[in-house]
Amino acid sequence: MNSEYGGAPTESTRATVKADGAGLVFAWDEDARIEVRGLGSEVVIEANAAGLRTLAGHLLVLAGDGVSDGAHLHLEDGNGLEEGSVGLVLERSDEE
Repeated sequence: MNSEYGGAPTESTRATVKADGAGLVFAWDEDARIEVRGLGSEVVIEANAAGLRTLAGHLLVLAGDGVSDGAHLHLEDGNGLEEGSVGLVLERSDEE
């Protein structure tokens, strides 16, 4: 990971995303670093402890009661992820 660049939102450690008219609040731990790399048929998510807590929190928000099928969060290079990362979408899907 590139320790010189923080991919977490710099203006705020919280982001509110609208999903079907409801606001979902995603929070970033201070000093969170998350890098996503595509390696052929595998995806590697590399993160420090704060980054792992941040991802866990994002997943818990999406798993929350009342969150609708299809609610999702886009993480991208410079927007939640370290520079050079491939994009990552976390999406709730209750359909089997």
